[in-house]
Amino acid sequence: MSAVHLDNSDQVTELAQKPKSSFKGAKTGFEGKEAEIGKAVQMALKTMANSAGYQHEMNDALIKARLHAMQFAKDMDIMDKYVEHDIKTMAPINERVAMIIQKTGDKEAALVGLCERTACHYHLVLETDAEPGKRSWKSPWGHVLNACKRLNMFDLTEQEIHETWFTPRIKGFADSMGVDVKVSDWNDDGIITLELID
Repeated sequence: MSAVHLDNSDQVTELAQKPKSSFKGAKTGFEGKEAEIGKAVQMALKTMANSAGYQHEMNDALIKARLHAMQFAKDMDIMDKYVEHDIKTMAPINERVAMIIQKTGDKEAALVGLCERTACHYHLVLETDAEPGKRSWKSPWGHVLNACKRLNMFDLTEQEIHETWFTPRIKGFADSMGVDVKVSDWNDDGIITLELID
């Protein structure tokens, strides 16, 4: 059997010389989950179509839930206790990441655990830029805060959230993982950077 050259690569020649059974139907990894995918797409479309009051984004419900809790903590003057509770609640998961870091010596696992492999981050922050030892994203709170402040639902600011909730919380998570991190100071552009400290 001679290779059919779609281009001049050795890879095409190599594939053509393999037995026919090496070519199998393309798999997505979602086979058998079509109903769940349909529901997820339906939810996305409903969210994107919701413009009552303001244009809702994919993370809208999670943002509001977090803002409600943070506003309560602020009103009751217990933000430090709320942060402490979050750190305690997440400790078992963060301690698992610590074990991975201890076994592999790869501190990058902390950033992966904090930003990539947790829906708590990627449902809240829709886009995160990743570099070795560093993650960056735009603060997710502004869109909903601006819309809901018109209704006097919240009096929080993004800077206040960054300084009193996010920074101590993420540092506590990192501490449970056995690593030190640096969180950027608040900037008006809303870009947050999280970096590993050697």
